[in-house]
Amino acid sequence: MILDKMLNGVPQPARNRVEATLENVSLMLQVKNTKVAASLAPSAVRGLLLRQGKRNDAVKMPASHDVHFDLKYGLDFPEMNELYRRAVANQWDGDKDLDWSTDVDPMNPEVPIINPDFMPFDRLKEYGIKLNAKEMAEANYDMTCWMLSQFMHGEQGALYASAQVTESVKWMDGKFYGATQVMDEARHLEVFLRYLDTKLEKSYQINDNLFVIIDDLLTDSRWDVKFLGMQIMVEGLALGAFSTLHNNTKEPLLRQLLKYVIQDEARHVHYGVLALREHIRNELSDAERREREDWAFEVALLMRNRFMGHEVYEEKYQGLMTRRQWNRFILESPGMQRFRHLMFKRLIPNLDYIGLLTPRVRKHYEDAGLWQFVGGKNASQLSEKDLLADLN
Repeated sequence: MILDKMLNGVPQPARNRVEATLENVSLMLQVKNTKVAASLAPSAVRGLLLRQGKRNDAVKMPASHDVHFDLKYGLDFPEMNELYRRAVANQWDGDKDLDWSTDVDPMNPEVPIINPDFMPFDRLKEYGIKLNAKEMAEANYDMTCWMLSQFMHGEQGALYASAQVTESVKWMDGKFYGATQVMDEARHLEVFLRYLDTKLEKSYQINDNLFVIIDDLLTDSRWDVKFLGMQIMVEGLALGAFSTLHNNTKEPLLRQLLKYVIQDEARHVHYGVLALREHIRNELSDAERREREDWAFEVALLMRNRFMGHEVYEEKYQGLMTRRQWNRFILESPGMQRFRHLMFKRLIPNLDYIGLLTPRVRKHYEDAGLWQFVGGKNASQLSEKDLLADLN
């Protein structure tokens, strides 16, 4: 309320910049662990303040990590080997196994690209914005393009991160499996790019919060932080996002594409919990474990703030409503509430399983409304078939 009064009368573009800057500064000031703050700071500056993900066609991220070259070639991690065998058996071809001849019309109400109630754009009238039926269909089309664009950007980050962890992981079985994930991520990037390019014919730039997460993962030298960020955090988010969109679209090509991707992501998260559980519980010092606890919580908040659709807002609505009004609209939308619920339903049990939900951080998760997901099934208890069975 105080901020609204202070900004009253300020031209909308200037007001938006002030609100965005204050959001980002507030987000970083919430980081209490100084080591976590120091780790995230360079990526936050590049992503949130300099917005490098939007100002350049390409960004150079200075990566530094140790390569673990195994000269013993010990195959002594049977669970990892079994996961590798499953991955080999379930490879698919994005060109041959998907019917790209499918006619996709995102404006066809008989085959909605996304359910009309996912984002209730009729509620924008509360902010003085009245959309007719055609404009609401276009708004849903924009949001679908935006979500799939973020999936595409995330898959590019996952491609590079999976290549890095394949180099740095210490188990030969893990290197075998990691190589299959590199292939998976390349295939995911391929199909999302192709769908956006040839079927929807529209894409959006990378979201700033997502850029920060990817930048931080790719530039961190610690193998277990790369694993934690990509295999647990980002892949956990992806499972929630892909499942939510699958259950809210009637478009057959997109549904089949997402189904294939989901079965891969289940293995990716399982890989993460196998690699990290004993390492976090038994090989880290108390200080190192506390830092990773805090890092995981801060990244969870970043991910929650990732899906606010600011790129759509800046394209279509920033002259019609304030950024804070848009945030409220997004947070209250049924579709985004379902997405956040499913995302954290997948993420929180995995953090608990690997040992990063200790009593020390419980209050942080309770205050953020995330502790309710403790006790659910973790990735070691969920197979590809289990996740596919949950799809509508």
